[in-house]
Amino acid sequence: LAAQVAMNTTVAASTGGIVVFGIQYSILRKYDVVAMCNGILAGLVSITAGCGNVETGSALMIGLLGGIVYKFSATSVEKLGIDDPVDASSVHG
Repeated sequence: LAAQVAMNTTVAASTGGIVVFGIQYSILRKYDVVAMCNGILAGLVSITAGCGNVETGSALMIGLLGGIVYKFSATSVEKLGIDDPVDASSVHG
């Protein structure tokens, strides 16, 4: 069980980071490491509750969805003019 938890946590976090990095690069045509780190955190937040109860493929999809939700939430918060300099509310849902 511990190995599955470690694998699922790592897969979801890395998927969230890669997804946000790709989305950000496709929009700005610049590499944004801060957004990637926030994507990693979003993947970690997304997988926290179910990391021991899901398969690795599901952890990949959870990380992917967490990254997408984070990116669009951060964009919405920015467009609304809400002051959140580290995107903490977007990372945590």
